[in-house]
Amino acid sequence: MGLLSYIYWDVRPEIIQFGPLGIRWYGLFFAILFVLGFLIVRWQFRVEHKDEASLDKLFLYMIGGTIVGARLGHCLLYDPVYYWHHPVEVLEIWRGGLASHGGAAGILIALYFYTRRQPDQPYLWLLDRIVVPTALGGSLIRLGNLFNSEILGTPTHVPWAFVFERMDSVPRHPVQLYESIAYALIFIVLLRTYSRLRGQTPRGLLLGLFLVSVFTFRFGIEFLKQRQAAYGQYVPLKVGQWLSIPFIAFGAVLLWRVRRRKKSKV
Repeated sequence: MGLLSYIYWDVRPEIIQFGPLGIRWYGLFFAILFVLGFLIVRWQFRVEHKDEASLDKLFLYMIGGTIVGARLGHCLLYDPVYYWHHPVEVLEIWRGGLASHGGAAGILIALYFYTRRQPDQPYLWLLDRIVVPTALGGSLIRLGNLFNSEILGTPTHVPWAFVFERMDSVPRHPVQLYESIAYALIFIVLLRTYSRLRGQTPRGLLLGLFLVSVFTFRFGIEFLKQRQAAYGQYVPLKVGQWLSIPFIAFGAVLLWRVRRRKKSKV
């Protein structure tokens, strides 16, 4: 068995239940995300002397883009046939089922429309700041997936395997924890990089680092996940891997541009 026994996981998704209503761990982590995200971005705005009055509007765009994009991404990319026949369930976000690729796309689109009304906050400048708390958000969301016993890993006999008793009795890779730890480390790197450079941060540097690191890890971790999309059984790579490739490529282009601009100034 190894140094550790399997971890038998039977945590209920609800923290407190009041009849049909309740507070779920997933929702708690989302609330923590937006509070911490707001504090981080407010600090960034203060450091660079930006108008803090725009933060409320910014976070409305952020929340809307994240939730709508992540939910539609899950429904349309991972199980379109099911949600086509059960369209009302698209709105049932509290049940879980949010796609990080959809959330990323939702944020990109929402912030584009936000910056059109904020000329003092250029699009790429803002994305460089937003990806710092976004990486932290990815870590917290994966913890929410763990408490929901969803996004299961492949069967394994490693001593730290989890047995999700609400699902089956099979020991599996705790991929939710792998991702949560990885995104937390990426958050620390991005935060330290911004703390060092602050207003001198080259445009596209943090966004490029975020996209390459997060989605390269996401590409690799998919090998340890069960397939989530039924139609994905017939393609060599999983849906999450195919969706990660454009984000990695875009991030690499941004980093290449930063490097080229730096060389031209030498």
